[in-house]
Amino acid sequence: MSSHSQATPLSSPEPLGVGILGAGPVTQAIHLPSLARLRNILEVRHIMDVDAAVAEAVAARVGATHGTSMDALLGDPGVDIVAICSPHQFHADQVIAACRAGKKAVLCEKPFAMSGDEAARISAVSEETGVPIIVGAMHTFDPGWLAAEANWGDLPENVHTIRSSIILPPNARFEDFATEIITRPAGGTPDYSDVEVIKGALRGGIMGLAIHDLPLVRRFAPDFEDIEVLQARHVRPFGYVISLRAGDRTIELRAAMNKTWKPEWVFEAISDDATLRIDFTPSYVQAGSAVATITSGTGTRDTKSTTFGPFEHNGYEGEWRELAQLALGTKQPPPTESLINDLTFAIAIADATVDEAAAEFAGARQ
Repeated sequence: MSSHSQATPLSSPEPLGVGILGAGPVTQAIHLPSLARLRNILEVRHIMDVDAAVAEAVAARVGATHGTSMDALLGDPGVDIVAICSPHQFHADQVIAACRAGKKAVLCEKPFAMSGDEAARISAVSEETGVPIIVGAMHTFDPGWLAAEANWGDLPENVHTIRSSIILPPNARFEDFATEIITRPAGGTPDYSDVEVIKGALRGGIMGLAIHDLPLVRRFAPDFEDIEVLQARHVRPFGYVISLRAGDRTIELRAAMNKTWKPEWVFEAISDDATLRIDFTPSYVQAGSAVATITSGTGTRDTKSTTFGPFEHNGYEGEWRELAQLALGTKQPPPTESLINDLTFAIAIADATVDEAAAEFAGARQ
């Protein structure tokens, strides 16, 4: 069954104003193209970057004000929604500042905090100010995922294996397809003989790539107090193979970013008598949603498969539609407790994985 999305109607006397903190590749290749399709409800009005030339050049693409001051952007009365696309170490303070500035909604790129303490501070300020926050884990806003969620029945209670498998070329390839990137950060040559490099690469893989799917994983593995790492391997140049146990659930996380083609991003949840498979569009791809297939039955005769999608837009546009609804007050914000639990889950997996990899590395060196 293939279906097309019915986008939630949004209405406002004039478009809501968007301000973006950080004008790097994610802003240029993901958010600006997404917002260009939603100009009737959202308008980019202010772009800030620490590099004045980058801020000016990117803002010129959309006719927005530009500058190097966060305070100026947060003080701009034309900005209703703030998107935080800066390096992750600045996320928590900037989310809090945006809430205190009285904005109508905040989007923060993942991860929205780097510790449980930071997350708790953000939650407290969001509750105090009433400003809703969403995290840019785009798959949770994809119509394909939402259709699966509405139709999977009791699968979350019965699942035994959850799998996220990602094969992508380097981000730069997609970025260059999407737009002409202004000042891409330079990369270095890693020293793979240094355990700290391996640990950093694994943590970066989990908190930068796997984190897109970890909220989905947690939907099927809510008991994450005791995570056991069965295997943790870094895959060069950027990737990982990680097997975990969380309660009675097996979790498999696999990723490889290299020069191979074609890209693939698959999420699976498997029980004894049902399977969910979601094929997501690769990073940076704007058109079309994920396709979800739910298969039930244990034999060839009684097996039944139902497919949902593709829909007209994917999670990138979906998260901006969500922000508009939150800013207009037509939708209730998600509980901040859920965001904290998603982050805690990701940090717990990252910590356990890095510890296991360090132990394996030390054993191999002996």
